[in-house]
Amino acid sequence: MLLKEIARFSLQHRTLYCYLILSIWIFLLIAGMYKYIGSIENGNNLLNAKGFGYRKTERFLTEEGDSTDRIRIKEINQTDCTHPFAIVAGEEGGSLEGWTLQGVLLLIRHGDRGPMAHVRGINEVDCGYENDPTLARYINFLQNTTTGSTSGGHWMKTGPFHGFPLLPAASKLCLLAQLTHKGIAQMLHVGDIVRQAYANALGLYTRVPISTQRTTPFNGSDFISNPTSSFQYVVDDVVIYSTRYRRTFQSAMALLFGVLPPEKWLAMQIQESHSLSYCFSDCACPQAEKLKKQLASEMNGHLSKHPAIGAIVQWIGAALLQNPQAAGQQINPLEIRDALLAHICHAAPLPCRKIHSNVPSADSYRYGSKTGSSSTQDPLGLDVINIDLDEATLSGGGGGPPINTEQPDDSDTTEQEPEIEGCVEKSHVLALMSYIHWAGMKELYSQSMRQQGLLRSYGLMRNIVAYMLRMISGDRVKFVLYSGHDKTLEYLIASLGVQLENPFIPYASRMVFEVYKSDKDTQYYFRLVYNGRDVTNTIDVCESGKSLNVPRGIRGGRAHLCPIENIIRFIHDDYFLSLNATNYKDACMAQTKQDGFF
Repeated sequence: MLLKEIARFSLQHRTLYCYLILSIWIFLLIAGMYKYIGSIENGNNLLNAKGFGYRKTERFLTEEGDSTDRIRIKEINQTDCTHPFAIVAGEEGGSLEGWTLQGVLLLIRHGDRGPMAHVRGINEVDCGYENDPTLARYINFLQNTTTGSTSGGHWMKTGPFHGFPLLPAASKLCLLAQLTHKGIAQMLHVGDIVRQAYANALGLYTRVPISTQRTTPFNGSDFISNPTSSFQYVVDDVVIYSTRYRRTFQSAMALLFGVLPPEKWLAMQIQESHSLSYCFSDCACPQAEKLKKQLASEMNGHLSKHPAIGAIVQWIGAALLQNPQAAGQQINPLEIRDALLAHICHAAPLPCRKIHSNVPSADSYRYGSKTGSSSTQDPLGLDVINIDLDEATLSGGGGGPPINTEQPDDSDTTEQEPEIEGCVEKSHVLALMSYIHWAGMKELYSQSMRQQGLLRSYGLMRNIVAYMLRMISGDRVKFVLYSGHDKTLEYLIASLGVQLENPFIPYASRMVFEVYKSDKDTQYYFRLVYNGRDVTNTIDVCESGKSLNVPRGIRGGRAHLCPIENIIRFIHDDYFLSLNATNYKDACMAQTKQDGFF
């Protein structure tokens, strides 16, 4: 009887039992979620904006540490930052004894810019540049000149760059991937060097009597004249290319302002390159994409063999970047390098994290010190070097996050400065930079990079050789400018086999092809100068006695000259030999026979 009553009671309250069990299960689920979320926040609180600050008293460029560290710090500051005052004339020619300059082809990397990634506290970094009379004169000219070419500091000529600003939007801020005023100053100084080396020899300031004008597709008309003068400048002797980014366009215009007279500068027409590598009509190349992936895989493999460097990258990346990789994913060391240079090159303090009681001490992450230097003796890095972002994203039209406008937590001077949990130290930076330099050298001189350079720069090489032929045939074009990116020059350097000490292309770098004619006969030669250094005899087609060594006249020293027929033969006959092909199409469709090669 008792069992029957219990059974009847259970059936009547079955619904109550179900609700009770369900409530207990939901309670346990919620409790578990809170515990899990709390552990994530405690383990990753260094990612929070509230946990980021600056140590105001220590800078990367201070003269502290041992002599080896000081030397390496000075090298980084000189080679990677390219301060305007340090840009000086080198071995650029223009007047070699017994030779006449026929033309110049100049390739540049844009000037100093803001970081490519969203960096915490970047508004604390002053990216302005003051007390430079050349920069002040340029700004004054733009602000007080209104013509059909410029208005309100914008380029108003018809074409792909119509409406582009000629100056950065902010004078002191490091805006995402945008040129800085320091970058403008760099390009003005490069322009001054180019003017002194080549303007007179090429006749870029020559005026001719006013005559009947004829139009050209590039610069609108052959001549630009002052209404009060009976003479005019020839403008179709200068050809200008730029990729459609503000930083490359602004760099080109700043450089040209230092090279050309203002009237001629206002008459220029800028042509657009649709490719970062200036491939022109030779762009689509599946094999180049495969080589790119192969290089990335190789670099990732190298990084995995250096766990100390990997830990430094992750530690700095979590402190510096607003959007670091998800847990378990490796941050690109070159992204960290780019963000660090925004601090180093503008004399800003290295970033720190505020203290949190539930975070392990930063001492456990301090690699690169003397006690742990054995793991950084052969440093390394990845193959993507400061790749430029899409302009639509930078201007707010893309889907990326907005430009960083956060303020550091210690901005309120009335509060006591917070305790520091850990800072990016010089030892971190030196170890990482050494690793990336080693990696860059390894990549730059690898067979894969050489082949990728040949494929990526083929269109540009064809364009350069075509202009060389026009210059030696008496064409009016005397000066060609290509305003591009680090990859623009890197691919060309790899394809030519140029030997460099620094695998990275610093801001405001310049690479010049000088075309000469012998005064004794009709022989034509060319010369290659990279950042003021004659590298002609390091090119594959010019080394091993294939070039001449001639005096530089009153300036002293000697210069290397390579027969122009060597580079013509190279582009037409020998260019694809290392790719086991005879033309661009076949080289780009080539497939490896090794399984798993890519």
